[in-house]
Amino acid sequence: MKVCIFGAGAIGGLIGAELARAGVEVALVARGPHLAAMRAQGLRLQIDGEERRVRPRCTDVPAELGVQDYVIIALKAHGISDAVESMRPLLGPQTCVVTASNGLPYWSFGTNMAASYRSASLPEDAARGSKRCIGC
Repeated sequence: MKVCIFGAGAIGGLIGAELARAGVEVALVARGPHLAAMRAQGLRLQIDGEERRVRPRCTDVPAELGVQDYVIIALKAHGISDAVESMRPLLGPQTCVVTASNGLPYWSFGTNMAASYRSASLPEDAARGSKRCIGC
């Protein structure tokens, strides 16, 4: 199973680290200093005084990861529209999209979504009520 975590902050980092510890093939998409730190030192969690460190694949070029079984969007809701186009290479006919965002993703608003978001959307079947789109 291949899982891409798109956004490696608190939510994405936790999900990615725990999936990696469970043996899942995980890749995290991040940028800037956070990406550099994960590449250099891995991803580190401290839970109940225990340090858990994993070294999943980390990138700022999602297309190099190829089609994934799951794409977990762990960006803040207001940042999703800027990232949608770069997610497309991750999505295959069976890819399940999981939104684990802080805030409501823009596609939750249906026809009332803000005009500034109309040009960026996931494929229709992945974004609107499909069996392949799961919110959390």
